[in-house]
Amino acid sequence: MNKLWRDFPYLSVEHSYLIFRWTLAGLFMAHAVLRFTVPDYFHTFGDYLEKRNAILPYALPYIATLIEIVGGLLLVFNRLVKWVALGFFAISFGGILTIHARLGWFVGEWGEGGCEYSVALCVMCLLLAAMDRDQAKEKEERAYTNIAKAL
Repeated sequence: MNKLWRDFPYLSVEHSYLIFRWTLAGLFMAHAVLRFTVPDYFHTFGDYLEKRNAILPYALPYIATLIEIVGGLLLVFNRLVKWVALGFFAISFGGILTIHARLGWFVGEWGEGGCEYSVALCVMCLLLAAMDRDQAKEKEERAYTNIAKAL
């Protein structure tokens, strides 16, 4: 029984990171793809953003959708992870500022579309970017070590 608790979650850090990266990609891609199921979504959301004096209100929904779909695919293939995380962070933080903060903290059960989920996404993006940065540093250090050994 002690081994059962000690070994939880039974995954390596590498496997957990892979699941984490793919999950974040899936969340953002699903969010983007769903927009195409809502009639006139892009224009309606552009109207909403224009009323709030957003920059490029009618372009922003398209830009966010493109970032979410392309960025999600990049995360799946482990490419430009830090930069995708920055884009996803910007989308989530922008959502907090323009939509969710005024609706309170809680998303469901005790609220109606508050910012708790978007805050969690922002933190996940920061973690993903930090993990990618550290992996890149480790890879660079290994390369320098191998070069030094070869000399």
